Amino acid sequence: MEVVGRRVLGYVPQGGYVAKTVVADRHLVALPQGVAAGEALAVLVQGLTAWHLLRSVARIRPGESVVVHAAAGGTGSLVVQLAREFGAGRIIATASSDEKRAFALELGADAAIDGDAEGYRERVLDANHGHPVDIVLDAIGGPVLDAGLDTLGHLGRLVTYGASSRQTASAIAPSRLAVDNITVAGFWVIPLIARNGAGGAELAELLDLTARRRLRPLVGAEYDLARARDAHEDLLGRHTKGKLVLRP
Repeated sequence: MEVVGRRVLGYVPQGGYVAKTVVADRHLVALPQGVAAGEALAVLVQGLTAWHLLRSVARIRPGESVVVHAAAGGTGSLVVQLAREFGAGRIIATASSDEKRAFALELGADAAIDGDAEGYRERVLDANHGHPVDIVLDAIGGPVLDAGLDTLGHLGRLVTYGASSRQTASAIAPSRLAVDNITVAGFWVIPLIARNGAGGAELAELLDLTARRRLRPLVGAEYDLARARDAHEDLLGRHTKGKLVLRP
């Protein structure tokens, strides 16, 4: 059934750049009034990733401390905001520059520190008033993941959902986890979407938070569809910030 004039957000598993496409009902959700197309795109995959990192995998509880790596990025910036929305007690952001750390603080982080592996543990503990943390959300991997594991307290949880450093983390001995009852988990949103669909209650909640301005998705430049190549070149050259939008 065709509904004319209704704004919807749809996830297209096969990808591609087109002006029109067909989307399964399970991957569709209605767009609330006031949510721009770029904002909706920014919460589709990155927002669902942030939601499930906190709710489904780390299972955040009110008052817990959360460390968010790469907090000025598309996913990290949403994690910071959702952690505040979900009742985190203290949010510690990591980022690679003063500008990015200032942005993380603007989004709601309580502290923002350099995310480099060297001296990482000391900086995190200092930012958490000398105490171990409850949750570390890592998209960097390698030595940074190793350092993050060293900051967890009793019943702490580390979730890995990327490896932007392209470095390998150290092997983790099960006995090390058992001593402090630590959990290490992995997450990738694409298999979850394939299993459950994108257009569920989680995405509806994210869009509602955006409509009520309790969530601020990071939206970058817009390009006409004919300039898709330019968008890719800008992205590869690291000249962009936030979710890029192609206009049909």
